[in-house]
Order: sequence, then structure tokens, then C-alpha cells
Amino acid sequence: MSRLTGGDPSLLRRINSTVVLRSLCADTTTALTLTELGRATGLSRPTVEGVVEGLIEAGLVAEAPDDPADARISRRGRPARRFRFRSEAGHLLGIELGPHRVAAVLADLTGRLVGSTSRQVDEGASADLRLERARATVADLLRRTDIARDSLRAVGVGTPGIVEADGTVRLGTALPGWTGLALGERLRRSFRCPVLVENDANAGVLAEHWKGAARGVDDVVMVLAGLSPGAGSLIGGRLHRGFGGAAGEIGALHLLGREATPERLLSTTDEPLHPLDETAVARVFARARGGDEQAGRAMDRFLARLVHDVAALVLALDPELLVVGGWAAGLDGVLDPLRAELERYCLRPPRVALSLLGDTAVATGALRLALDHVHAELFTVESVDAAHTPDPTQRPPALP
Repeated sequence: MSRLTGGDPSLLRRINSTVVLRSLCADTTTALTLTELGRATGLSRPTVEGVVEGLIEAGLVAEAPDDPADARISRRGRPARRFRFRSEAGHLLGIELGPHRVAAVLADLTGRLVGSTSRQVDEGASADLRLERARATVADLLRRTDIARDSLRAVGVGTPGIVEADGTVRLGTALPGWTGLALGERLRRSFRCPVLVENDANAGVLAEHWKGAARGVDDVVMVLAGLSPGAGSLIGGRLHRGFGGAAGEIGALHLLGREATPERLLSTTDEPLHPLDETAVARVFARARGGDEQAGRAMDRFLARLVHDVAALVLALDPELLVVGGWAAGLDGVLDPLRAELERYCLRPPRVALSLLGDTAVATGALRLALDHVHAELFTVESVDAAHTPDPTQRPPALP
């Protein structure tokens, strides 16, 4: 996939190829004639014809079959040739590496979903075991969809932790053996394409902006609410990672005041909950809804902490929308108290919405990372050398 626009070393040729591809990808349901492509791009017909032939040779464009309706209305021989973008020319993979499961989603070059699967993994699993489970999950998905591994053009990965540009997890306390793990390097051994690793909350907000509750909203914060909440933010439609990739780590805010950890706040005994025990958290919330006073007080303490954490981001970023995801997305009664408390503490409280993607958000966002990377190759005009040598650690801007 390193030569996505053919092998022509001419920068002008690359520009023309990019313009034609953009037009063909603008509406993948409609095939365009050379005349229509010329009208859409402003290029001459001979130029468009030459570019299209080059893209056909590169495997990115194909001639669409004749439409019988066109043949009936045509009075002069064969209808005009029509061309389409070959979305099946490659595939994209999104992977979630979470505390309790690994998940994978597969799509064509337009982001259209081809298949998905997931497997459970123990929260105490070693890094090696978790990565092996991820490889097995991907292999199973490729086998069931009958997609060849070498058709993968980019792989996105969402994981807890602070992630550096090369895919190394600088700090990851949620998963055993994760801190210092060269995750990107380890995964690249399994794929012959770029692998892009991102924090799970950052992947989640990309997913909600693409296909979820934040569609059409460019200033949004998504909180993965849990015992150690994290947040991903879009500012002006662009992902905000911070200087070192640690933006949104609101689970560490309690350290500022040396207050009790969230797992102690939600405990109804003298023993704190396990930091990754989402089932125990759900039981506390269920008991609170059932009228258990002790559980109700624990839930109130947790919501107060969540509001404290979220309000810090809301006050700093002034988002239009706050999306709540993670395990809290499946628990009734979280949104209304959160909304009410934010109105008390924030100068301009944002709209608050539940994630529409649920537990698929992180894998979907990882898929979006892969899609953005391939689209940057296809549609960004750079120097010829850079275009032919894609950097697997590069993080391209998200497209609409």
C-alpha cells in the first residue's frame, strides 16, 4: 500500500490522482464518467483519462459495469464508461485491548464494516498472554470473513494508558506488564502494514464523533467512566493528546488532594474494590437503585468524584457535548445526577449524552485511526519520498 497512487514520480501527477480519487470517494455509491470527473475536478478530459488509467493499474479504481437503463436510453452505441473507487482494494483493522476482553473490527477502505469479534481475557493476564489473545482474535476474524492478512493496509489499536507516538505505553496501570511495553513494535511483527496505537478514551471520542453521539459536534469530551476514569477530547474537530499524550487522565485528579481512591469510595465494606472489578461496581449501583442506604451513599460518593473529575475538563475546555461511556454507559441513574451536578459547578454546562456505541466504541475508534491513516496516504499531497515511505508512527489529522 506504500504506492497508493501508482508509481508516477511527478508531483503534478500525484496532485491530479488525489483530486480524482477524492471525487470518486465522495460518493462511493455512484460511478462517474470521465466527463463527470472532469467537471468535478476541473481537469481536462485527457488528463482525467490518463489519471484514471494509472489508478486502474494501481488497483484503486475499476470500471463499473454498464447500467441497463443507460443502454436503453442511449441512442448512439455503448454508454459512456463509468468508474468507481475500489473500496475492496484493501482492508482496515481496529483492535481494542481492554482489561476484560480484546475485540477486533474489520472494514474496507471506506470504513464500511465487514466483520467483528471479541474474546474474553482475564484482568490479571500477562502482557504476553493478552497479546496472544489479540492475535488469535484477529486470526479468527480474518478466517471467518475470508480476508487475507496481506490485504490489511493499516491497523489501529486502542488501549488504556499513556501512549507515545511510536506506540510505546509510557504508563499503563490498568493492565499488568503494560507500563513500558513497546506495544506498537510488538504488534507490527504480526502485520505488514502501519500499526497506530492510541489511548482507549481518545479512540472512544473519535468513534463517537464518527458514528456515535458526537456526530456533527467538534468540541466534545468523552469520559470512559470507571474506577479509574479517562477522557478523550476533540477541540475544533481535532484530537487533543497533550504534549506527552497524557491529556484526559482525570483518574489521577484525586492525587491532588490526596483523597480516597475511587475503589474505596465505592466500597460498602472496609475493603476497597478491585480497581478493575466492574462487576462489583455494577452490584453496588444495583443495590443503590434497590434502596440499600449503604450502597446509595457509596454511589453518591462516586458520582461526586466523577463530577469533580469531569468538571475540571469541562471548565478547561468548554465542550459543547459530554459523552459518557465505559461501564457506566450501561448503568441507569448515572446521567441525571451527573448533569445536575455539572450545572452546579460549571459556568456553562455542556450537553450530556450517553455513548451510542457502548462497548464497541474503543475498537471503532481504533478502526477510525486506521482509516485516517490510509486516507492521509490517498488524499494528502506530500513529497514523493514521503508518500512512498509511510511512517507507521505518524498520526494524521482526522477527516470528517
